[in-house]
Amino acid sequence: MAELNKEVLDALFAGTAEEILGPGGVLSKLKKAAIERILDGELTNHLGYEKHDPVGRGSGNSRNGKSAKTVLTESGQVQIDVPRDRAGTFEPQLVRKRQRRLPGFDDKVIGLYARGMTVREIRGHLEELYEVEVSPDLISTVTDAVLDEVAAWQSRTLANVWPIVYLDALVLKVREAGTVRNKAVHIALGVNLEGRKEVLGLWTGENEGAKFWLHVVTELRNRGVEDIFIACCDGLKGFPDAIESVFPRTVVQTCIVHLVRNSLRYVSYKNHKAVAKDLKPIYQAATTGAAEAALDAFDRRWGGQYPTIARVWRDAWPRVTPFFQFPPDIRRAIYTTNAIEALNRQLRKVLKTRGHFPNDEAAVKLLWLALDRASAKWTMPIKAWDIALQQFAITFDGRVPL
Repeated sequence: MAELNKEVLDALFAGTAEEILGPGGVLSKLKKAAIERILDGELTNHLGYEKHDPVGRGSGNSRNGKSAKTVLTESGQVQIDVPRDRAGTFEPQLVRKRQRRLPGFDDKVIGLYARGMTVREIRGHLEELYEVEVSPDLISTVTDAVLDEVAAWQSRTLANVWPIVYLDALVLKVREAGTVRNKAVHIALGVNLEGRKEVLGLWTGENEGAKFWLHVVTELRNRGVEDIFIACCDGLKGFPDAIESVFPRTVVQTCIVHLVRNSLRYVSYKNHKAVAKDLKPIYQAATTGAAEAALDAFDRRWGGQYPTIARVWRDAWPRVTPFFQFPPDIRRAIYTTNAIEALNRQLRKVLKTRGHFPNDEAAVKLLWLALDRASAKWTMPIKAWDIALQQFAITFDGRVPL
């Protein structure tokens, strides 16, 4: 591509920032000129001869003026003149008939929506920056276009083996039959054999239980998953029975981070640090026996003031103890639910401005867009994964593909 002439650029951009960048400014006029030149080139290609070329005489078709049209671009409205042919057979490709949005505009709207902006906020943003009035229906139409991508993503084929799968849920408010209800959206985050994170799917359900979870794990199976080494979750009702019926060799591990957090819910703020410190010897113990001794010691110190905490741990104990059979590097991989915790923090940022969603599809659409943005940053494996994988190969003998 030839370099732009400096003198030409100086002449074009001699005005103020508003005159250059603002609505109707130099860049807008350049965009208009570029679009119209491309459309003229398309018509020339369609007719087979240049404008005013004698070759066109008697060809049976010719240029027939232009029609005005307003299109939306990622930087605002642009008024363009679309060329016509006399036979009416010309179909522009850059700006098709009845098309009012240029490539880039939809991406901009979807990008704003993915950041958690509401339809009203997007309308205000476009009007303030670009003096473009966009209807709520248009924004909904643009963002609804991602639903096909969501469906394809949710049904895509998955890898055969997943060393770790984390499961968590976000509670949203969704309007249903005229009533706003709480609904849980469950997220499965996997760590593959390369140590890279990948969201496996989203599932919305009012009632958790073995039947719901059986549907989820069966779907994973049908999408290609053959083995999961460890499933890490926060005491999801019915989940252990469901996953063990489909993946009988999977170890179900209670999420330690969630267990600690749930414990601290019962503690006054002034005692938070002390209680959290005294919980550490439990989950940092070398063996199950040492962990039980640490739990007894914790109960002796805090049981009189906070009797519920030790009870919570003992109730979850059968799903806590698998943690102690693993070597340190696997423990760190399981414990580091920072993977899904960090993801949830990003999702909550885009959800915090939403009072409620009109339906399940609107909620899933926003969450998927936010997940898509978040996962674009997952370019590296989790820390010390090569060592952890070696230990997975020993602990889960014969199940790590060579």
